[in-house]
Amino acid sequence: WKQLSGAGSISAQVLSVQNTDPWAKCGVMIRETLDPGSEFAAVYIAPGNGCRFQARLTPGSSATSDTGVETPEQTAITAPYWVKIERDAAGNFNGYYSSDGISWQAMTWNPQRISMPQNVYIGLALTSHNVNVFCEAGFSNVQTTGTVTPMIWAHEAIGATMATNDAEPMYVALNGSAVVFHDNPNAALIDTWTQWNIDLQAFADQGVNLANVNTIAIGFGDKKNPQPGGSGTAYFDNIRLYRPAP
Repeated sequence: WKQLSGAGSISAQVLSVQNTDPWAKCGVMIRETLDPGSEFAAVYIAPGNGCRFQARLTPGSSATSDTGVETPEQTAITAPYWVKIERDAAGNFNGYYSSDGISWQAMTWNPQRISMPQNVYIGLALTSHNVNVFCEAGFSNVQTTGTVTPMIWAHEAIGATMATNDAEPMYVALNGSAVVFHDNPNAALIDTWTQWNIDLQAFADQGVNLANVNTIAIGFGDKKNPQPGGSGTAYFDNIRLYRPAP
């Protein structure tokens, strides 16, 4: 999620959504807070129910939707497909769908008037509609309009507990021997994109010839005394070598 001030929109292509339930939902959302009972407006792709517009009109109330006014075209839609939710200057929420992300079809439930403050949350949403099952989905081409900040996306498990990694240290090893550990002993729990800069001298001090590096490995736990077990997921991007500062 990010934060939106005033009027704006978010659109995305839902590439796929796992069929954990006919009402599993994957799409775009604007909501007042990150509390489970917050007002919201969202447009989803549901595996068994097509493209749908859903909202919570008052805090703590049950969510409602376009059921009863949905069209056969909507209910026939499956991923991959484009969805968009928009808040205008008057505070009205409108949903749209598109086969190409260019020509948008307004939804029959438009507009929905939901009282929210100037600053709200805007982002992507996913639910399995089944408390015992995780749901996987794919998005692409996420676009926002209006005053949206910050640049980096955040995430939140709303009304549910999100699985986390086991607490473990993280290390980088060169040539299978020289090892440098991250400063955070529980680095496996870091849940935001974080840059880790390592001075290569730390490897040279362990006898590595920096002109003859054959392997680089990233690992978790105690490399010298590995233990069975442990679970979780980690993502890495832009592993680069920098020239020394002049």
